[in-house]
Amino acid sequence: VDHTECMFLNTLTPKFYVALTGTSSLISGLILIFEWWYFRKYGTSFIEQVSVSHLRPLLGGVESSSTTGLFSSVNGDAEPRPSVSECKVWRNPLNLFRGAEYNRYTWVTGKEPLTYYDMNLSAQDHQTFFTGDTQQLRPEDAVMQKAWRERNPQARIRAAYQAIEINHQCAAAYVLLAEEEATTITEAERLFKKALSIGKDGFYSTKKAHEIFSLCNTAGKDINLLVYIKRRLAMCARKLGRIKEAVKMMRDLMKEFPLLGMLNIHENLLEALLELQAYADVQAVLAKYDDISLPKSATICYTSALLKARAVSDKFSPEAASRRGLSTAEMNAVEAIHRAVEFNPHVPKYLLEMKSLILPPEHILKRGDSEAVAYAFFHLQHWKRAEGALNLLHCTWEGTFRIIPYPLEKGHLFYPYPGCTETADRELLPSFHEVSVYPKKELPFFILFTAGLCSFTAMLAMLTHQFPELMGVFAKAFFSTLFAPLGFFADKMESFMPSSFWHQLTRI
Repeated sequence: VDHTECMFLNTLTPKFYVALTGTSSLISGLILIFEWWYFRKYGTSFIEQVSVSHLRPLLGGVESSSTTGLFSSVNGDAEPRPSVSECKVWRNPLNLFRGAEYNRYTWVTGKEPLTYYDMNLSAQDHQTFFTGDTQQLRPEDAVMQKAWRERNPQARIRAAYQAIEINHQCAAAYVLLAEEEATTITEAERLFKKALSIGKDGFYSTKKAHEIFSLCNTAGKDINLLVYIKRRLAMCARKLGRIKEAVKMMRDLMKEFPLLGMLNIHENLLEALLELQAYADVQAVLAKYDDISLPKSATICYTSALLKARAVSDKFSPEAASRRGLSTAEMNAVEAIHRAVEFNPHVPKYLLEMKSLILPPEHILKRGDSEAVAYAFFHLQHWKRAEGALNLLHCTWEGTFRIIPYPLEKGHLFYPYPGCTETADRELLPSFHEVSVYPKKELPFFILFTAGLCSFTAMLAMLTHQFPELMGVFAKAFFSTLFAPLGFFADKMESFMPSSFWHQLTRI
């Protein structure tokens, strides 16, 4: 055996070693590129996924389907992770107007700010809000139901005009035109006012308001349409600078339809009050909606933090605070910032302008990057207006992560941070935006392994190309060392086995 190995190694030329190392370097490089692309696209290693999904079952490995004990509530009680509810998307309360704002962005940059997934969710919302029971559709409603589903904007606009031809009193058609055909907020407001006059006539023509409220199931479509139009008119007033008028419209809307709190109109109200710098009114709204029994949002948590930070930020100094310690008011502000950052850790980088903003999507995922974009887009100016607030945020926000256990099996003030947000945010946010991920994923082992292998083989290929004779000597020494145990094992086997057996085996 040793003689055969020596003959084989001696016949190998330096060109063979150059070709061998070059080929292995190329193959490992291709594997690395593919692994990296797959990780960037899907967030996991391809080799790891294949081994877990296909090889482990073949080898008899069983993956536990239960998550009980891995995730705990705030009180420490073990419970299964409620991934379905955590990854539910919500309508963005401050979503922009397609014709007057989103389309303008496309005209200027050539980029699409909305994904098809996001627009499809909006189409489903509009069908649910405005068309009601499909068994009782009027002809114009049937046209509008089809209009919301059209992917092409021009097809939606044509369908809206078709519905108006069928019935001049089709409020939903004017809503679509205001959203998508109007190229200015002023024009959108005019169309919404026309839709409001039609909607009011349909809403109050047959019954008094209190009678309709008692029959919400039958008049739900008209109520939804009316609330939607009034809300968008208030948003038009806010965008056109008539902020006090917008605040009054929002307050009236919340008073008239108190059961529609899930529409989060209070978030529109908070933003408008902050623009007015009516901080006492902001605090009054927060006192009602920042309740332990009500769902939280980035707007609620960060507005609460802003108010507390504003009270101390103008005189805050990190050096002075480190010398004398934090006062009670400063401690309250820091705790409020930690609470907000735990709820949504993506927001600070946008507020501190460490990451570029984009137009907010029409739907958001609470605690996700989409919610952070939507919040910061409208509230960055309010943080800038409060002197020193961004400085206090900059000095304290990262301290949140020392409080939260890692891995995220428990939360501090909220439930553990959901792991499904990245996937949903990639569907909601445009492809040109780099989605913020928390906690930051470390590179999988196989990417690091293939990167090391590629670097090592590339170095070998380069050295072999530069010094073929010397590397040939090293290669022969390496292979000789590698085959030495095999030769030793073969000698031992030969001493135990009869020579006739080895003779027959070699003939085979």
